[in-house]
Formats: sequence, structure tokens, C-alpha cells
Amino acid sequence: MKPNKFIIERQVAAFRADNGLSTSEPITLKSLLLKLNILTIFRPLSDNFSGMCLKDNSGHRFMLINSNQPQGRQHFTIAHELYHLFIEEKPTPHKCNPQHSKNIIEQNADMFASLLLMPEPGIYQLVPENELKTKNISMATILKLEHYFSVSRSALLYRLLNIGLISENTRSQFAETGVKYSARCFGYDTALYEAANEGLVIGDFGEKARDLFDRAKISESHYTELLHKINIDGTQENENCIGC
Repeated sequence: MKPNKFIIERQVAAFRADNGLSTSEPITLKSLLLKLNILTIFRPLSDNFSGMCLKDNSGHRFMLINSNQPQGRQHFTIAHELYHLFIEEKPTPHKCNPQHSKNIIEQNADMFASLLLMPEPGIYQLVPENELKTKNISMATILKLEHYFSVSRSALLYRLLNIGLISENTRSQFAETGVKYSARCFGYDTALYEAANEGLVIGDFGEKARDLFDRAKISESHYTELLHKINIDGTQENENCIGC
């Protein structure tokens, strides 16, 4: 069984509409996670563990993302987990490694992530007319697209292949080109291809802890302990927050 592209396209369109996103614009995922109130934690994980998510009966949602992986890969994982949290009917906790599973639900999540992050109208808007006509996509266009949508080279190439803008042979040729090398040659920053966000927490965990402390529901020591849970590098002095 393969993913039903038409159904997933409708799911992506509905998700974008529900969140006030046009059919072509890129998504600022950190802002979206905050808007959707998904507690998201970035931690160093093993290579074959890109992320996971949880949703309880009260509607609380949680994501864990591997900060050891490049930012572009992290973005795909986040979009993949959004499928589990908002589209899948009865998601169960499990370890995800996007683009490396034959499970139909995981394939659906991969296709959802690809279509969500790289909307076809947005791609066509950025590809020069002469390249659209000849289907001879340049490295300059590849770099513009992957930085505009903040995705990995691999994810972008497969998206272009699936919508018919490049052939498998062209995809393989681009895939063999050094990602950071090509970015530097065209004057692009290489942060998209590097690990990032270790220790980052997105969500209202700290806000809720502060509210409990202010209402004397938890002690100062418990409040400080909760803050330490989202401050793993210890660079901030949690005690300074008590008098805020």
C-alpha cells in the first residue's frame, strides 16, 4: 500500500488554512509550534532516532526532536510529527526516523511533511521560467529553494522529483554534490546543514511552572527544580527569577 497523495494534499491544504497559512508560503516552524502550544524539546539523540511525539486525552501535545541532526532534517521531523499529532486518528507513542520506514502511516507522515514544507505553488513561484520550460533546474535554484523552505537537500530533491521538475538521474547528480561546499560557493550560510537547538524548549512549560509558584501551589525549591528541567546547560541562574 502506498500513500494516497490526493487525500494528503487535502489534509495539508486544510492544515494550512486552519493555521492561517497561504498555499505557497514557507512555514516558520518554531512560531507554529508556539502557536499550537506543542511543548517541544530538542535533545541529542542517537542517529536512528529523529524524534517522537505524544498526545494525551486532554489534548496536550509534546514533541522530542534530535538536536544532533542538521536543522533541515529537524524541520522535516517536526512536520512529520505534526501529521501524527493532528492528522492521524489514533497516534501511539513511537520512535520516528522520517524517510526510513516502510510503514504506511510513517509514509503518510513523510508525504504530509514534504507537501506541507514545500508547497508546489511556492516551488513554481521561485523556479525561473526558462528552467521550468526546459526542466533544467540549476544549482542556484536548488539552493534558493532549500533555504527559502528551510529543508534539507535530500528532501528538496525528492520533492522536485515527485512533481516532475527533475529526473532521477538529475536528482542523483545533485545529491552527490557536497551540500556545504555548494552553499558556500553561492554565498549561502551553512547553518541549515548543521546540528542546532540543543537544549531548546518551545512551549509554556516555564510559564505554567511560574503560575503554580505565584499561586503558592508549589514551593520555591520545586519551582527551581522545574526550571532546571528546561535549562540543561545551567547557564542561567534560576534563583534570579524568583523575585521577577
